Amino acid sequence: MSISRRGFLKGVTGSAVVLAAGVPSVEAKMSTELPPEAIGLLYDATLCVGCKSCMVNCKTHNSVPGGALYKEGLVSGVVDSLICTKSEKTEPMKAPSYETDTIKGNEGIWDVAQDLSGNTINVIKAYRNGTGEKKDSAVNGHAFFKQQCLHCITPACASVCPAGAFIKDPKNGVVYYEAYRCIGCRYCQIGCPFNIPRYEWNSAWPEVRKCQLCRHRLKDGKYAACAEYCPTGATIFGKVTDLREEAKKRFAMKPGTEYNFPIKTLGSKETLSRPVAAYADKVYGLTEAGGTQNLMLSGISYELLGFNKDIPNSALPDLTWAYIAKIPWVFLGVFLGGTTLHAITSRMYKKKKDEGDHHD
Repeated sequence: MSISRRGFLKGVTGSAVVLAAGVPSVEAKMSTELPPEAIGLLYDATLCVGCKSCMVNCKTHNSVPGGALYKEGLVSGVVDSLICTKSEKTEPMKAPSYETDTIKGNEGIWDVAQDLSGNTINVIKAYRNGTGEKKDSAVNGHAFFKQQCLHCITPACASVCPAGAFIKDPKNGVVYYEAYRCIGCRYCQIGCPFNIPRYEWNSAWPEVRKCQLCRHRLKDGKYAACAEYCPTGATIFGKVTDLREEAKKRFAMKPGTEYNFPIKTLGSKETLSRPVAAYADKVYGLTEAGGTQNLMLSGISYELLGFNKDIPNSALPDLTWAYIAKIPWVFLGVFLGGTTLHAITSRMYKKKKDEGDHHD
C-alpha cells in the first residue's frame, strides 16, 4: 500500500489537530473534595516489624485477573482491545511477578525488590543510623517505612494523563489504571509528586504499575491484602474519615500510654495492646498535595526517611495542567511551522532550479 506525501501530511496534520482538540481545557478543575465513601489505609511505622508480609501478599493477590500486577500473555491490553478480534494471548500469569533476576537459580523463593517497580507496587524499606539498636530512633536507631500509591484526593497522575488511563473512582476514591487506554507517554511519572507510578521498562508490551488498593477484591467484600495480612496492625484498612480521626488520636496521645491497636481493619475486634510511641512531625497525607487517602505515622522524621519535604499542601493538577496541556499545542505548532518552512524552501529551490534550466 502506497501513500503520497500530500496524503501523509494531511493525515499527520489531522492527527495533530485531533490530539490538540482532545486535550481538556486548562480551566477544567478536578474535585478537591474527599469522595463520599472514600476508603484507604493507615500505616503506623512504629508498629511495623519489617516482616514484608504485606509485600508478599500484595503480589500474590494482585497477580490475578483484575489485580494491579496481572498481565496475561505477551499481548498488551491496548493491542488486544483495539486490533484483535479474538484473544491472541498465550498463557496466563501463574505466579506473582517476583524480582529474582539478581539471584542465580532463584525461581520465586525470595523477592529482592529494593524499590517500587513494574513488579513491585508496595515496598517496605528500612532506615538505620549508627548502631541501629533503638527502634524508631533517629540516632543509633532503625525504623521501617512503607511506600506505595497514596491515592491522592486530587490525583496529578489522572490530571496529566492525556489518554484517560488513570481514573479516580468517584465513590470510593481509588485511583486506578486501565492499560488499554495507555499510550506510554509517562506523563503520570512526571506529574506524581510522590514518584509512585513505575513503567515496565523490560516488557515487550510495557504498562504502568501502581497500587490500586486491591479494588478487584472489594466486590467480594474483601479489602487491601497488605492490611489483611499484616500481623501487627501496622497497616489497617478503613474509611478515610475514620482513619484520619484514628491517626490524629494516636498522634495526640502521650508517648508510653497503653493503647489497643486494631489489626487488619479499623473496626476490628482483634487488637494488639502496647504503648504508644513518640510520633514525629505530623500525620503524613492529611494535607500533602491536597490530601491523600493513604495516611502514615512515623517515629522518624519523614525527611530522614527520604520523603519529599517540598510537596505543597494544595492540589497539584491546577499547576501541572498549566504546562502539560500545552504540549500537544506545542507539537502542532512545531509541525505546522516545520511544514510551512519546508513548503517555502521547496518552492524556492524549485524556482531556482527552473531558472537555472532556463538559462541553459
